[in-house]
Amino acid sequence: MNIKPKLAALASAAMLLGTSAAFADHDYPAGRNDRASYDYAQVVSAQPIVNYVTVKTPVRECWEETQYYTVDRYAGNRAGGTLLGAVIGGVIGHQVGSGRGNDAATVAGSLIGAAIGNDASRKRHGQYGVEQHSRPVERCKTSYREHREERIDGYRVTYRYHGQKYVTEMPYDPGSKLRVRVDIRPAR
Repeated sequence: MNIKPKLAALASAAMLLGTSAAFADHDYPAGRNDRASYDYAQVVSAQPIVNYVTVKTPVRECWEETQYYTVDRYAGNRAGGTLLGAVIGGVIGHQVGSGRGNDAATVAGSLIGAAIGNDASRKRHGQYGVEQHSRPVERCKTSYREHREERIDGYRVTYRYHGQKYVTEMPYDPGSKLRVRVDIRPAR
């Protein structure tokens, strides 16, 4: 049987108990004989400790706006006329131009032909047009409104015990009586 670990544990426990006794107050032994008692004192006044704070409150404001948009009716039907006009205009421009100006005449003829073909296609489709529509759209934004509030951070309590006045701060209003701790110890 190994006695050394048990002996070491016993020695450690004895040292801890001896150390705590050495640090104890001789006039006021803690824990063994608590001489404190409790009594009630008369509250003279309890004044709130007021703090002013600024509070920001979010406010969401919404409104309705009218959004306008356009619709191009039969826009796809013009592509054939525009393309055909560009080809015919390019051929004619190529026939008219000669030499170095031939390429420029071909491009100019294609552009003019495309414009003429587009216009002819639009006239051929009598229902062609651009329609303007509107729809309601809801828009919202959040703004903040500020106001000041009073907040009570505690109470400054004045109380009387055995003819003496005392003042303390407490987180609540104690009412007409305040429980006090009376600690009686001999003077040194």
